[in-house]
Amino acid sequence: MSGLLVLLPIALFLGALGLAAFLWSLRSGQYEDMDGAAERILVDDD
Repeated sequence: MSGLLVLLPIALFLGALGLAAFLWSLRSGQYEDMDGAAERILVDDD
């Protein structure tokens, strides 16, 4: 039971940290151009 009292807040903190990182990546535009990177690797600029 005492292990649960330690692990539960740690798990909640890590979950909130992951959610905050995901929301930050959405706001910074990380998912704006999903096709661009996939097509850039196929284009040969030489």
